[in-house]
Amino acid sequence: MRNAAAERFSSPLWRDRGLASAALSEMEKLALLAAAKNGGRVNFMEVCGTHTMAIAASGMRRLFPEGLRMLSGPGCPVCVTSQGDIDRVLSLTAIPGVIITTFGDMLKVKGSKGLDLHAMRESGADVRVVYSPLDAVALAAAEPARQVVFIGVGFETTAPVIGAAVARAKKMGLKNFSSTAFFKLVPPALELLLSDPGNKIHGFILPGHVSAIIGLEPYRFVAKKYRVPCVVTGFEPLDILTAINMLLKQIVSGKPAVEDEYFRAVPADGNPAAKKLIREVFTVTPASWRAIGTVKNTGLSFSKAYAAFDAVKRFGIKYKEAPEPKGCRCGGILLGKALPPDCPLFGKVCTPSSAVGPCMVSSEGACAAWFKYGN
Repeated sequence: MRNAAAERFSSPLWRDRGLASAALSEMEKLALLAAAKNGGRVNFMEVCGTHTMAIAASGMRRLFPEGLRMLSGPGCPVCVTSQGDIDRVLSLTAIPGVIITTFGDMLKVKGSKGLDLHAMRESGADVRVVYSPLDAVALAAAEPARQVVFIGVGFETTAPVIGAAVARAKKMGLKNFSSTAFFKLVPPALELLLSDPGNKIHGFILPGHVSAIIGLEPYRFVAKKYRVPCVVTGFEPLDILTAINMLLKQIVSGKPAVEDEYFRAVPADGNPAAKKLIREVFTVTPASWRAIGTVKNTGLSFSKAYAAFDAVKRFGIKYKEAPEPKGCRCGGILLGKALPPDCPLFGKVCTPSSAVGPCMVSSEGACAAWFKYGN
């Protein structure tokens, strides 16, 4: 039996060579017109780390017109987690009887003393990689004498998943499960970028995964207040090429808007159930961003109803600001003010096998993408 939905999502159309060639030809013409209106160059930012990796893996960066430059944004969850929060994660491993559960991409993010979860595990800490926060809940139920902590980081995409796990733990009456809530919100991150007087971003490729949760409305201010075009985009090569042309057309027409290229997966209203869960389990709070500092109303922490599941409060782990690794330019890269090769450590001291900064550690990091696939 044919699955129409599956065929629509995996259709070869999204990698069609002829359509891609036509899109690139159109891009050449549009980029000339758009660049002429912006001092000779157009800077677009792909906010999501998955887009960064998709652009690099496809090799399309080499095909872009000279007047078009793509910048990587603060959309890699591991990359934006502050050095101070990484230190708090490492402090949790030193508590007797605690089992730390995490996604695999957090294992090699170094704290301010050069250690990471992988090193702590080798030193005897009980650190386990799980595929889902629900696995951590199941572990807590199976190990009632141990405290199980899930390391929660990310954006609006992972928040409802972790929120669902915490809600389940509460329903089960588990007293030995908790999680960190080092979450960031994408729309406030865009406000942070655009409010910078040195900002030179002319359009955003908006994240498909996050937008599937929050919908289009939270981005409206970007076009209305800052007059910057936005397109929610999928992850296939033709998705990205189409979105770039949509951005260029907005610039040429002088009519910035929030458009949805990824309509096959992103409804305008997002996911009501996921949004309701976020509102129930979390509350908007200040968040600490790597190389940026603490910014109000840019993060999520546990609401009063779920405060008992906040790991850093349960174990009294205080936040302490920590300096970035010497020479690392992850902060500038996340803000679109530098490209990976601009960092003096890139490809020399800092490589995937001996990463200094999180932009090289994470599978969605800009430095990892550039190192693996080149420019």
